Amino acid sequence: MRPVLLRLAGFTLLPLLALVLPFLLLPVVSRVVGAAGWSSITSGQAIGIFASTIILWSWNISGPVEIARAGAFPLRAALYSRSVRSRILLAVLVLPVMSVIVALVAREGFRLDAITMAWATALTGFSPAWYGIGTGQPRILAVYDTLPRFFAAIISAPVILLTGQVWTYGLVSVLTTLVALIAFHRRFGEPRTWLPRSPRNIVREIVPTAGTAGINFTGSAYGSSPVPIATATVPSAAATAGFASADAIYRLGLFTIVALGNTFQGWTLEHDAANPRRRHFAAMAAHAALGLAGGIFLTLFGPWVSGVMFGEAVRADTLTCLFYGVSFFFISSSTPLIRNVLIPAQRQKSVLMWTAVSAVVGVLLMVAAGLAANVPGIALGMAVSEALLFLGLLRPSLRILPAGARGRGRKVGSAA
Repeated sequence: MRPVLLRLAGFTLLPLLALVLPFLLLPVVSRVVGAAGWSSITSGQAIGIFASTIILWSWNISGPVEIARAGAFPLRAALYSRSVRSRILLAVLVLPVMSVIVALVAREGFRLDAITMAWATALTGFSPAWYGIGTGQPRILAVYDTLPRFFAAIISAPVILLTGQVWTYGLVSVLTTLVALIAFHRRFGEPRTWLPRSPRNIVREIVPTAGTAGINFTGSAYGSSPVPIATATVPSAAATAGFASADAIYRLGLFTIVALGNTFQGWTLEHDAANPRRRHFAAMAAHAALGLAGGIFLTLFGPWVSGVMFGEAVRADTLTCLFYGVSFFFISSSTPLIRNVLIPAQRQKSVLMWTAVSAVVGVLLMVAAGLAANVPGIALGMAVSEALLFLGLLRPSLRILPAGARGRGRKVGSAA
């Protein structure tokens, strides 16, 4: 139990702190830009999250296992350097497209702010957090992920308050991220291996993991789409500003799901576990409890928290927070099914199929609600998609556990 508690402390508190810090800057931003710019900037952040998912490819899922399997430092250095080369190539392709999309979605007068926020968010795709998870070293997350975000937020907040220029946060965040990445690569990567020498070889390397990456992309696409859809389809800036506030609180809560998933993933798949099946159900119960607690919190306190954090002018409404709470419950409950059961059992196709189906249904419902100016309906569309994904994955997950939990756990756990 003690190793689990230590992991919980290291891989929950540090990722939470790293991811929460930029969000603590949002109350400053919301008061500077007002309702008109609030949804534009949060749209840029949401689109940046999707771009970071593409840049990250599948390393957040497969990376920890591969790093643990590599064992010796030279092999780990080669693996990490390979990830950097592939991510640089993806970033060169993704970042310009992302910038154009953000400029089209953002409202007049806030395009530069939205684009720089998107860049700051997108570059998190280069985070070495998965390396730290795979090696069991929370310190890596603290030094190379948490501190750069901390300095970017601390430096930017007074500058934004004094000048009203929100784009300065994006610039500072990009610079601190690049400094951290260079420092990490110099210590943990291979020397002189930054840039991809042969794009064709990089493509050959990443194609085999396209299935796992596709799960990431599809889930992130509809997970990041509510605010951009609302901003692009609903004429009222005041209505979309309140919606953006609910979305910001929801995404702040999602970091707890990621951290809890990081805690349980390696533990459920350890090769020497006495009862792997019990560990899987413990992880599922923990995620369900977190989802229920988070959903209740969003429903009861979301409007009040949004008013306090972001200002009464952009306060979220109760119905929108309720639907976001439902989404939170189902996405938390789905996480251990994907990360601990189906992906280790090589069921990527099943996960991708259900993720794609739920994404299509969710995006269609959200667009229809947005065109009808039904702002809470956009959140309902997302909740329906998350519920559909959970129900679709539950049955195949339970099928695997009784007969093969021990075998699957040993196979993957030996690498984790």
